[in-house]
Amino acid sequence: MSKVAVVFWSGTGNTEAMADLVAEGARTAGAEVDVLQAAEFSSAKLDEYDAFAFGCPAMGFEELESDEFEPMWDDVEPGLPGRKVALFGSYDWADGEWMDLWKERAENAGVSIADAVIAKDYPDDEAAEACHALGAALA
Repeated sequence: MSKVAVVFWSGTGNTEAMADLVAEGARTAGAEVDVLQAAEFSSAKLDEYDAFAFGCPAMGFEELESDEFEPMWDDVEPGLPGRKVALFGSYDWADGEWMDLWKERAENAGVSIADAVIAKDYPDDEAAEACHALGAALA
């Protein structure tokens, strides 16, 4: 059985709802899952898991949340190449460009992104289904 870490930051609850959906999809597919706030996760925990789903909403000018999530991401990113990694998050304005920028940043650091899911505001049925599928793919 694989072990999946679902690590997220959420300001309004939208990305947290996505995290729960990703975890549900992974559990349904047979994985053991830990859902963790960004402040609870660090590179020291990477070897405890087989796969990772990282979630962060778009903030400011299409960027990652800078107080908790981005420092955690900066810490774990060097240890992610060669591991199964997916990204998810919500946005309220623009068109979700922050996810493209995040994926590009990760890929430039050698991280292969298995999948990415975005939702405009709270995840609708389509986004919920995509989150379940993302979790199942990580399991």
